[in-house]
Parts: sequence; structure tokens; C-alpha cells
Amino acid sequence: MLSNPRILIAEDESGIADTLQYVLRTDGFVPVWCATAAQAIVQFTAEPPALAILDVGLPDMNGFELFKRLQALPGGAQVPMLFLTARSDEIDRVVGLELGADDYIAKPFSPRELVARVRTILRRSGRGAQGAPAAAPPTPVPAPAAPVTPFALDLERMQIRYYGRLLELSRYEYGVLRLLVQRPGRVYTRDDLLRLVWDEASDSFDRTVDAHVKTLRAKLKAIAPEVDPIRTLRGTGYALNEDLPASA
Repeated sequence: MLSNPRILIAEDESGIADTLQYVLRTDGFVPVWCATAAQAIVQFTAEPPALAILDVGLPDMNGFELFKRLQALPGGAQVPMLFLTARSDEIDRVVGLELGADDYIAKPFSPRELVARVRTILRRSGRGAQGAPAAAPPTPVPAPAAPVTPFALDLERMQIRYYGRLLELSRYEYGVLRLLVQRPGRVYTRDDLLRLVWDEASDSFDRTVDAHVKTLRAKLKAIAPEVDPIRTLRGTGYALNEDLPASA
């Protein structure tokens, strides 16, 4: 990760915002504080950050709605985002994850833990200073005996096409589907997926995997309604169907 990544903070409580700015600045980040969703949209539009921290309970707009607005802006889909919530209900965490957020943290929280999560997300997403994507790693040599599938995987661009259609995927949806596509028929347990895609598996839970597979299936079904490419092995995990039709 390059130095001085710009971090957008959408948080209406000044005390929390001051603490976040202090610990982020101390760790070499450039925090940009916005007390409202409207200000966050203006700042994001002017210059997309390396990462955005969004409070769920903003005064002028729900944090989940702000997330969707930011993702719709130019470059927004590539910016990782983390939710802050004052509530500990599982439904808030699941909603944020199903939307495609990269992480969440409930108030009250340890500022140092939040900074550690920010660093983990930036390292995982490969984003450097000012939100610019870091150089892509060399493309791995594919396994020579891999079965032919209707999926086309572009590792350099982090894109996947399904029956010729480009899929609009969140970071974690891409990570899960990439693993399945690279090894058709190979069963990945939920623990495998948490470890290989989320990195910090101890901070996640099985419901996270299920929620992302659910949204993946919906996006795939929108393209090929009659095809079910992801097999569920009850109590175990998921695998890519090896016998997919060549055309939908």
C-alpha cells in the first residue's frame, strides 16, 4: 500500500469523528470528515477516496442509502467501504454485507481496531494513495485440465463474464465466485471461503458467506434463469457445477 491514502469519514458525532481523524492521521492516512451524507457525496464526487467509513445513522440519509449513492458515482464501485453502527443487531450487519460492504464495526469500538481493519481492507483490495488501484499481480497460469465453463475470468481487471455478460460484483462476491470458477467441482467449506476471501475470518461468520452466495445466485439467475451454476452441499459449503450448458 502506498503512503497517505485518503479516507472519507461520514459521521455526525463530532467526538467520534475527532477520534477517528486523530488515529487515522497518526497512522499516515489523510482523513476527510463529513458530518452529513450530502457533504460526503460532494467530497466523494470531487475525489474518490481510498476507503470510506460510513455511519449508519446519519442525520440526513440512512448510511445504507448513502452507500448505494456512492457506489453509483464514477469510480464508486471500486472504493471499499466500512459501516459504523451504534446498534449490535445482526440484521444491521447482514444488510450491510448483503449490500456489498467490505466490513462493519459496532459502536463503541476500539479506534486502533478500526485502523487495523482499514489497513486490512486496503491491503486486500490493493488500493494505494488517493484511492488509485495498485498494480495488478501477475496472472496465475491456469490449471491445464480445468473444465470449460460459461464463465470468463479476467484476473487483471478483477472481472468475470457469465455467458458473455459482465457481472457487476462487490469485492467479496468477486472473491467467492473467482475461487469457484477456478476450480469447478471443488467443494469449498464456509470456513475455506472465510479464510481465502475475507482474510480476517475471525471477524466474520457463516451467515456472511451465505448472504454473498445468495446475492451471487440472484445476479447469475438474472442472466440465465434456467441455469443453477452454484451447488450447495448442506452442512458443508459450495461448489461450481461442472456440467453447465455451453449457452444459455
